[in-house]
Amino acid sequence: MMNLPLCKKIIFLIITLIMIDGIGQSLENKKMPGYKPIWFELNQKYEYGDKYSGALGTYTAKHHPLAIYADVVDKTFFVYGGTKSPKSKHLLCMIGEFDHSSGLVSQPLVVCDKMGVDDPHDNPSILIDDKGFIWVFVSGRGKVRMGFKYKSKKPYSIEGFEKITTEEMTYPQPKKMGSTFFNFFTKYTGVRQLYFEKSKNGIHWSEDRLLAAIPEKKDQKSGHYQISAQYKEKKIGTFFNRHPNGIVDQRTDLYYLETNDMGETWKTADQKSISVPVTEKSSPSRVVDYLRLKNNIYLKDMVFDSKGRPICLYIRSKGHKPGPENQPYEWCITKWNDSQWTTHTITTSDHNYDMGSLLFFKKELFLVAPTATGSQKWGVGGELQIWKSHDSGAHWVKEKNLTQNSQMNHSYVRKSENFKAPFVFFWAYGDAHQFSKSELFFGNLKGEIWKLPYNMEKESELPQQMK
Repeated sequence: MMNLPLCKKIIFLIITLIMIDGIGQSLENKKMPGYKPIWFELNQKYEYGDKYSGALGTYTAKHHPLAIYADVVDKTFFVYGGTKSPKSKHLLCMIGEFDHSSGLVSQPLVVCDKMGVDDPHDNPSILIDDKGFIWVFVSGRGKVRMGFKYKSKKPYSIEGFEKITTEEMTYPQPKKMGSTFFNFFTKYTGVRQLYFEKSKNGIHWSEDRLLAAIPEKKDQKSGHYQISAQYKEKKIGTFFNRHPNGIVDQRTDLYYLETNDMGETWKTADQKSISVPVTEKSSPSRVVDYLRLKNNIYLKDMVFDSKGRPICLYIRSKGHKPGPENQPYEWCITKWNDSQWTTHTITTSDHNYDMGSLLFFKKELFLVAPTATGSQKWGVGGELQIWKSHDSGAHWVKEKNLTQNSQMNHSYVRKSENFKAPFVFFWAYGDAHQFSKSELFFGNLKGEIWKLPYNMEKESELPQQMK
């Protein structure tokens, strides 16, 4: 049996090593000297690489929004998954701010230290309430890792946050309708089932209400992913797919629901009332029967057009494995035209987990996405391009190449809500196939690009203009 003094020395050594690595000592509410987004791989290996891996600081598509412009202070606040060093995979849920009046970006703050978690499924999303307080919704992973809600200590300030709730919450998509908070999220009660909740003050929340739980057959598991948006102060909408028997790699079918009374009642696009939770795969809320067409769909983004009609962006493919086997990887729009749903193809890329954002600007619809093949073919991301539509997504033309001849891939382009140039959208950059340094960039629809400082000596610094 080990003697007690030696045992104590070993325990002390272990604790010391953990503290040195930054896992045992929380970094919450501490500023970090630069923007260092996380690199991640799922470790589901195939002939053409991991199911997905790369620069995933702005992952996932189901975390939304990641950036918001606040006109009261003329700043864009944004969240992402970061790390403390180029060699680290220890997730820090970060927040930064870009000051439009000065052009300076602040040192980012650690809102939540995930204490050794290396998975950007735990990345944050953001909300700003009527009084200017900033809320950061940190995703968990089922009940294995809990989710959190944080509130800034001062309005329009990232100087400090306090934890408000600890709960089962994955893929948070918070919104504000008037003074009321509304949050779509996922719980692993089937495999991935959709829920929503609401609150008058962000402190006290309603019970979690189940929105969708559609099994393939009776007594089988159900699963879903969703994306969502709101139309002014009038309604909230969500598109979701389903996972037959809960199998995520068979994600298929497309559904749509909307509410104009904060979830008390739900309707289809043609205003048919729908009881929730949705439990039938042939529900009137189904938009496209992709199982019959033998397609997988990967939801990316959603917007409403100027008339409040929903538009869904997704990639359609033949299956989940990366590489040429499941091409074409088609960027698709499915939109409501007041009488029926129509689907239109924009372009193609080379991976299911390529991710872009839809933006309306001056009555035109834009897509910013890695739709050109990058230096790591068949990997997440690529070269960024801007596509434009004059008719809310029915027809598209390539507006410009945003990046070209990059050494690594650009991935997970995320728009800013209520955006103001130049911080219209931002994204991560890194090697899609092997562990690498990752960086953050932002840009505008003119094609101008800035890189956020990887190392910072001052509290605020100018981003580097690249183009």
